[in-house]
Amino acid sequence: MSEGNSNARDGKNGKNGKNAPQSPEPLLPPRGDYQTLLSFQKAEVVYDITFRFAHKYLSRGDRTVDQMIQSARSGKQNILEGSKAAQTSKETEIKLTNVGRASLEELLADYRDYLRVRDHVIWDKDSKEARFVRHLGCQTPQTFEIYREFMATRPPEVLANIAICLIHQTNYLLDQQLKTLEKEFIQQGGLRERMTRVRLANRNQGGK
Repeated sequence: MSEGNSNARDGKNGKNGKNAPQSPEPLLPPRGDYQTLLSFQKAEVVYDITFRFAHKYLSRGDRTVDQMIQSARSGKQNILEGSKAAQTSKETEIKLTNVGRASLEELLADYRDYLRVRDHVIWDKDSKEARFVRHLGCQTPQTFEIYREFMATRPPEVLANIAICLIHQTNYLLDQQLKTLEKEFIQQGGLRERMTRVRLANRNQGGK
């Protein structure tokens, strides 16, 4: 085969040849946008509902007001901060996402307590009401505007149940998110491992 045919096969600069350099692994992965995470969107709706619910339906001076609002805020903020930490620390992303998940679980218990001590019904997950809220939860993006009318027209026991349904949805998404993060960490490691791979790849390609 002639040299010209060899060039045609391999490409002018050898880009298609067997010895073509591989694209280096980026030292920092692309930064994710937490606002596109459905788990964050739902957690933000939970916060917006909880802020209004606690101030409107709990007694002034009741410590539960601050506790519920803080739990809802912690759930939202830790998802946000975990996503922002993803570039430099997979461990921190996992840790903060777990903290957000735990905060929402605490808030879930508060809503259940509110209903139980007042002898209100907690919706079964397969009830028509719960299925309706799940249907609303399928709309994207999730925003408080989807639920604003209910906050203005429904009694507190209905609103507490809506919040419970949304917390369950958020926690389910966070559980799936954590499984993915843990799998990625096991397979790819964190920043230190990525730095080592980048250095080795650079060395193997003749870099200094």
